Amino acid sequence: MENQQPKQPRIGKFIDPLTDWGFRRLFGQEPNKEILIEFLNDLFQGEKHIIDLTYAPNEYDGDDVTDKRVIFDLHCRGDNGEYFIVEMQRIRQDHFKDRVLFYVSRLIQRLLRKGRETNSYKLPEVYLIGILEFTMDAVVTDRYFHDIILMDKHTYKPFYNKLGFKFLELTNFVMEEDDLLTDMDRWMYLLKHMSTLDKVPTFLDKRAFQLIFKISEVAKLKKEERMAYEASLKAKWDTQNAFDSVRREGKEEGKEEAGYQFVKNLIVKLGLTNEQAAEVAEVSIDFVEKVRADLQKKDK
Repeated sequence: MENQQPKQPRIGKFIDPLTDWGFRRLFGQEPNKEILIEFLNDLFQGEKHIIDLTYAPNEYDGDDVTDKRVIFDLHCRGDNGEYFIVEMQRIRQDHFKDRVLFYVSRLIQRLLRKGRETNSYKLPEVYLIGILEFTMDAVVTDRYFHDIILMDKHTYKPFYNKLGFKFLELTNFVMEEDDLLTDMDRWMYLLKHMSTLDKVPTFLDKRAFQLIFKISEVAKLKKEERMAYEASLKAKWDTQNAFDSVRREGKEEGKEEAGYQFVKNLIVKLGLTNEQAAEVAEVSIDFVEKVRADLQKKDK
C-alpha cells in the first residue's frame, strides 16, 4: 500500500511563534524589542532587570576554516553588559546538551579579545535560554522550567554566577487558563497555544502580549511576509513529518537504514546542505555525502 501524505495543519489566525520566521518576528525585531525585554525579565523573575538591549551577531566562526561554525537563533546584549543566547529547538537531538555547551563556549571564546597583553580573563555574564518542544530527560515530565548553574555538589552554593542555562519544555507545560498564576506561566501558554487561538485571551492583557498579537495577525501580513511565513510554516511541518517518518521506519528497519532515510528526507524534502543535514541528524559529513551521491545516481 502506498504511503499516504501527512495532512498539513491549517494556518491559524495568528502566526506560529515556534516557526523560524514567527520566532524572529516576535523576538528579533529592533522596533519591537520590548517583547524580548519583557520575556527575559519575566524569565529571570527579579534576578535581573533589563531596561534595554542590543541585538548582536547571530553567527560566529572559529579561529580557522576547519573550526565548526555556530549560528544562534537569537543573540543580544543587555544594558548591564550581559549576553543572552535564545534558542528554539523543535526536535530532540541526541547531543543537545553538548550542542548548547558548545554554543556558549564559542561565544565566550570570542568575547576574549586576541592579542591582549594583560592576563585578564574577566568575562561578562552569559546565559542561554532554550525554548524546547521536547523533554531533555524522558523520565522527568512533571517540570517545564529548568534553571541551571555551576554549583558545588556538597554545599549547593554557586561556584560561578556569570554563566547560566534556562530551559523551557513546552511539552511538559499542561496548565489550563484557570491555572496560570505568573507572567511566566502566561508566556508558556502563549508560546504553546498561540497558533491555535482564534481571539486574544483576556488574561493575556500585559502590554507585551498585546503587542505580540498586534503584529501577529496573519491576515494583516504583507504579501512578502505572508509568503515567508508560509514557507517557514511548511518547513516546520515537513521537518516534523520527516522525524515522525524516521521514528516509524526505525521500528521496522535497522538503525542504519532508518538513519539513511532520515538524511534522505532532510536533503530531498527540506533541501538542507550537507553540513546542515549532518548537524541535524548527528551523523558525519561523509555519511551525508554518501546519501547524496546515492540519490544523484538514482536520478540519472
